Order: sequence, then structure tokens, then C-alpha cells
Amino acid sequence: MEQWVYHIKQQVSQIEQWIRQQPADQLYIAIAAVVIASALLILFRTFNRSKANSIILAGLSGSGKTILFYQLRDGSAHHGTVTSMEPNDDTFLLHSEVEKKGKIKPVRVVDVPGHSRLRSKLDEFLPHAAGLIFVVDALDFLPNCRAVAEYLYDILTKAIIVKKKIPVLILCNKTDKVTAHSKEFIRKQLEKEIDKLRTSRTAISSADVSSEYTLGVSGEAFSFSQCHNKLSIAEASGITGEISQAEQFIREHVKL
Repeated sequence: MEQWVYHIKQQVSQIEQWIRQQPADQLYIAIAAVVIASALLILFRTFNRSKANSIILAGLSGSGKTILFYQLRDGSAHHGTVTSMEPNDDTFLLHSEVEKKGKIKPVRVVDVPGHSRLRSKLDEFLPHAAGLIFVVDALDFLPNCRAVAEYLYDILTKAIIVKKKIPVLILCNKTDKVTAHSKEFIRKQLEKEIDKLRTSRTAISSADVSSEYTLGVSGEAFSFSQCHNKLSIAEASGITGEISQAEQFIREHVKL
């Protein structure tokens, strides 16, 4: 330990001696260069942190988010994929654009676990979100309608979603199945459920919902057209690879 301290003192002494030998004007230039470089580095890091370059996939477990993630990246459903317990986070060219000529911008896509105890991870990625795709299981929609509406309500009333006006796409997945519900049916049912949630949640004390924004127009039935941010609804099938509307949404908000 003493030998290590002695070595450090020697290094410091040599640096001090070198500084004394340098002309004053050169020292001022060197210091200014270090300050400017440090300031630019801080600005660069701040810009990168604040830059909206990510697409977030959210939704209940089993809705097909992870399959959609792999279809976007690899063009494959990756059959046998299990429910994600950690976010799938990757930056890549959309598979449908891999063979296109010219400079194409990669997209960061984050598949957030849908389990209720893991949804808090969503907040880690929202500061970088250029858009959010909320995946809904159109096949088993009715038994999960209330849970879907509650999660979507929580997302649409998040302060960061509202303030940044992050666009949201409700993507009705598994529509290749004959018994799947249409996007129009899902829209109407979600609007009804969110309207009920609006009533019950506004009855809670303001202290409990201080971080939320209210949805809709007072005295009117709720509709998605009343949302603070742009919201659209589309259909897809992760298994068959019919995800063109999801890709269109991504490219609308993460430019080439």
C-alpha cells in the first residue's frame, strides 16, 4: 500500500513539474480545449438521452408482443417463444427493409414484459419513445377486456405520454383467426371500459392520482378521439407475418 501511494505521489510531482515548464498561453489554450470538449460531451450525451428514437411494444402477457418483435427484426415468428420476463431491447433494420437500397435508419424496438409485476419497466424506456404499440389479443379479447382497458388507461394518463404527445397504435393481433374480433369491435369495447374507469378513478382522492392526467371530455362518453396524443388502431397477425400496419406506424415516427 505504501509503495502504491509513493508511486502516485511521484506521478503527481512529475505532472506538476511539467505544468510549471509550459508557457502560460499554452496552458490557457489547453484548459480551454478541455472545458469545450467536456461541454460538447455533456451536450452530446444529453441529446442522445432525450432523442426519441425508440418504439415501445406494450400489452398484456400472451398478446403476441414478443412474436411481433421477432417478426420486425428477423421476419420470423420464432415458434416456441415463451413469455418475456425481461425486456427484449435491440436496434435493427426492419426485416422488410433489409434489401432496400440507400441509407435506412435502424430502429430501436423494446418489447416490455406484460406481467403486472413487471410493467413498471415501461417507465425506463418512455423518455426515448417515438411511439408506442399497444398489442391486444383479438382472439381472447373479451375475457381480458377489463384488464386491457386498465393497462391502456394507465398508459394514456401517464404524464410523460401526455406531455411528449407520444403517438399510440392499438394493434389488434391474431386477426388471422376466424374467431378473432375486429378492430372496430375492440375499439368500441375499450372505449366503454375506459369510460367506466374514468368515472371510478376520478372518484379517488386527487392525492392518489396526482401523477395522472384525466381522459376525455367531462359530461361526454369517452372516445379515443378525445385523447391528448395521436391514437390509431390497426390489425396484425404476428404468426403469419402480416405486420405491415405496425411497420407503417414505426416508419411514420422513426424516419428513414
